[in-house]
Amino acid sequence: QVQLVESGGGLVQPGGSLRLSCAASGSIFSRNTMGWYRQAPGKERDLVATMTGGGSTTYADSVKGRFTISRDNAKNTAYLQMNSLKSEDTAIYYCNLDQVAWRNGMWRTENYWGQGTQVIVSL
Repeated sequence: QVQLVESGGGLVQPGGSLRLSCAASGSIFSRNTMGWYRQAPGKERDLVATMTGGGSTTYADSVKGRFTISRDNAKNTAYLQMNSLKSEDTAIYYCNLDQVAWRNGMWRTENYWGQGTQVIVSL
């Protein structure tokens, strides 16, 4: 019932910047958290950053001070500004939405993923 579409990935040199966007559509409830995760080749998917609808954020230690998550609640869109990129930031970046939804007469938690966008940091 919710679709997430990421954009903004690409190839960038070390030290460069990229901005990812995630547009959510469908049946979205106000009690939600949007976030970014990433998966490098041969590794598990890891948290990068999350932001609640009220503005509370969490970051992975490896990106603190370099990445900034933000969101436009009116547009149901989340952003990830990535600065000072390193080769180890190379991964597929996935958008995530976690919400509490009213379905069939009850509240239930729902979790959705986007299709991912590739980020490559290389000379």
